[in-house]
Amino acid sequence: MLALDHLAVSAESLEAGADWVEMALGVPLAGGGKHPHMGTHNRLLSLGDLYLEVIAIDPAAPRPAGPRWFDLDSFRGPPRLTNWICRTPDLDAALAAAPPGTGTATDLTRGDYRWRFAVPATGKLPFDDCHPALIQWQGELHPAKALRDHGIRLTGLQITHPQAPALQAALKGLTDPRVTFRLGPYHALRASFDTPDGPRVLT
Repeated sequence: MLALDHLAVSAESLEAGADWVEMALGVPLAGGGKHPHMGTHNRLLSLGDLYLEVIAIDPAAPRPAGPRWFDLDSFRGPPRLTNWICRTPDLDAALAAAPPGTGTATDLTRGDYRWRFAVPATGKLPFDDCHPALIQWQGELHPAKALRDHGIRLTGLQITHPQAPALQAALKGLTDPRVTFRLGPYHALRASFDTPDGPRVLT
């Protein structure tokens, strides 16, 4: 069983990423925190039943021993939607069924939050990063429950990839109708939202 948990916007700096999302969606982001194990930091936005995170390399943090998640070591250019994350009640079982390279279960923390995350050895996920990262939250705490609700709601997440049918088949445990797969010559993520100011899109 997989459930859509959150979306990740990567940026060269946290300030640039937050400014881009705030301009696109018309609402302020909340403070997030630091991930010492990965040398990254983030800011967050409630999407109701899930959330959006802007994530970037923390320039004040030591470089981690291995690649950072979301392939942030290779990220260049303007902020953009790069990843989606699915939660599971059993990360070990989900990884056993996932494509090779999805990651190794790793225990992580940020403040009071505790979770297990599948960290890929290369920093990059299968299907050119179009496969979701996998997470298992520990305990009842979840960022979406703690964030101020500005009325932003995800209406659709479209994943385009040359191997879209194979990617969809690999995710048969995910039944969220907002997630769709499109066969195309390139790979891309496109998220659509309802906002108080009308529909908006992040790519």
